[in-house]
Amino acid sequence: MNAPLPGAEPHPPELARLLAAAEAHLPARAHGEADPAADAPRHLNRLALEKSPYLLQHARDPVDWWPWCDEAFERARRLGRPVFLSVGYSTCHWCHVMEHESFQDPEIARLLNSRFVAVKVDREERPDVDQIYMTAVQLLTGGGGWPMSVWLTADREPFFGGTYFPPRDGARGAARGFLSILGEIDAVWTGQPDRIGQATRALVEAVRAALGPAGAPSAGVPGPAVIDAAAAEIRGRYDPANGGLRGAPKFPSSLPVRLLLRHHRRTGDARSLEMAVTTLEKMAGGGIHDQLAGGFHRYSTDERWRVPHFEKMLYDNALLAVAYAEAWQATGRPGLARVLRTTLDYLVRELALPGGGFASATDADAAGVEGRTFAWSAAELREVLGGEADRLGRFHGVAGEGELDGLHLLHAPRPDEDEWEALAGARALLLARRDARPQPARDDKVLAGWNGLAITALAVGGRVLAEPRWIDAAARAADFVLAELVLDGRLQRAWRGGRAGPPAFLDDHAFLAAGLLDLYEATFDRRWLARALALAEELERRFADPSGGWFATAEDHERLLAREKPTHDGAEPAGGSVAALLALRLALVTGEERWRERGERALRAAAPTLAAAPTSLAELLLAVDLAADLAGGTARELVLVWPEGSSPAPLLAPLRRLFLPSRALLGAPEGEAVAALARLAPPAAGKVAVGGRPTAYLCEQGRCRQPEVEPDRLAAALGTG
Repeated sequence: MNAPLPGAEPHPPELARLLAAAEAHLPARAHGEADPAADAPRHLNRLALEKSPYLLQHARDPVDWWPWCDEAFERARRLGRPVFLSVGYSTCHWCHVMEHESFQDPEIARLLNSRFVAVKVDREERPDVDQIYMTAVQLLTGGGGWPMSVWLTADREPFFGGTYFPPRDGARGAARGFLSILGEIDAVWTGQPDRIGQATRALVEAVRAALGPAGAPSAGVPGPAVIDAAAAEIRGRYDPANGGLRGAPKFPSSLPVRLLLRHHRRTGDARSLEMAVTTLEKMAGGGIHDQLAGGFHRYSTDERWRVPHFEKMLYDNALLAVAYAEAWQATGRPGLARVLRTTLDYLVRELALPGGGFASATDADAAGVEGRTFAWSAAELREVLGGEADRLGRFHGVAGEGELDGLHLLHAPRPDEDEWEALAGARALLLARRDARPQPARDDKVLAGWNGLAITALAVGGRVLAEPRWIDAAARAADFVLAELVLDGRLQRAWRGGRAGPPAFLDDHAFLAAGLLDLYEATFDRRWLARALALAEELERRFADPSGGWFATAEDHERLLAREKPTHDGAEPAGGSVAALLALRLALVTGEERWRERGERALRAAAPTLAAAPTSLAELLLAVDLAADLAGGTARELVLVWPEGSSPAPLLAPLRRLFLPSRALLGAPEGEAVAALARLAPPAAGKVAVGGRPTAYLCEQGRCRQPEVEPDRLAAALGTG
């Protein structure tokens, strides 16, 4: 029998019945913590009815949590209370800490339940809510992060906020703990309403200004000069010893590898190539890279990439896989191809769900301890490996007192591909031992946008390294998303357990459409191209700003304090950055000027931000790079045609090794398939296989060179031989 929530009204009978029915389907205790004693109070709140793993983690808190909904704010208005909004995500370590310290504390729960309306939001399901209130927190405190804690009026307007708060005064060295802060806010709310009103008005005005346009669109499209400015800014902040940017913590996304590769290709600047490749190699050799199972942890807490924050995110690994693929194309270094392989193998092995979609993340914690799954004592290494332990220890940096509470985290400080291969058997033994330990929980919700990034990674990696199983995994994910996350013809943001919603945002449409376009290039299955084009049209219809660019939310999404236009590329690229690059890619694919106009209009709208802080939109600069090649006539369309029953494989080989970002890749067997492709992509029209052999047509702005049937001659024409 569940105990009443302290300080809260009893649940209405119908809600109590629904909760009782839902309780049987709740997951086991989260993060491996022990079940409470048999005589301890057990609680249940409204979050038991949600699908988000993060919200379900809090379903047994004694806090009377509400999901984000009109009813919660109507209750706050009716009772004259402020709203306490807590935003986080399921694999967030400090979210777990604040739950255990504060949200499971009966005294804190009583104050929350009796004086506030408490609302929980999964930032991964509702990025629009997260961005609005994170902007408020950043304006108030100068920083941000999760868990995010914000106090709102019943009109959803913020007046105070922060991130993690220790539970009580003195805890973790804090002068004021969460319990005291709640009491002070309650006192001000009831005793000084004018003060609350002033704080609210000032903060709302600041949030709206921060999320508004940075300036008027420029008359011209930003050109390569802004890429040069970004590269110069990165040089000034680069860490030559460790790669990435100077200082700690170190995030993989902080140094825009793909932009630097393009800058090197455009200018020949050896420094840009060195910064990109050194960063990738240093990350691959660090503890942030899972040396046993592949994939990357969230970020490094130190400047040498040695000690990570241990959660693993789908989007991080998808984005890094593409960076490693392009860097391998640009350099041919085998270590980069090896990391690409192990990263994509990790995605397929550990995040792929039975239906084909990809789970969102795995936790930092296991059995209540962050990182313990990944750490080793010297004695355990010797127990598992025997005499091989010394050799593995030398290569993988096992020395001294260890990096994590006296335990060792494997890294590879001196790359050596031969030694890496020689130690494969030893690593397999360690992985088998590690797999027997408590494992981090997996957030198994499927996000449309993040699956789009994964589809891109698998399709690009599969095409570049000629690995069909990755391409097959990308196709299964695409089929899953298009079947399960489309309701009444509209893409949804998230899916779990057969339930999908809410309606998808800009980044979902942009990431998925780009993924489908990449999947088309890896398969030449024109259904993926057709779906990419349809999704891009829907993106334009629902999200476009007539002055240029796109809003993060559709016209019919919930109206929040502001309708944001993404102006910053963070750990994930902004939806507007990917949408701009997508539009310009589709201009190449289709030859239609309207796609080019959409992309260039977005670049003109972003010009003030690019001029003031070019690295803040590093992903958008990929679109600037392509726009410059389109304007200069150096962007290429490559059309492959082959006799029915044969394969274009011989002509694909030079393409796999070539870093050629400003191009479209089309292909079909000759005859009706070419005609059908041409209805979607007119540059394919009229192309035939010459002499009954697979044939490549290399074109620039619709003007094609002599068709090529020899791979070596095609490589020479492409500039690789």
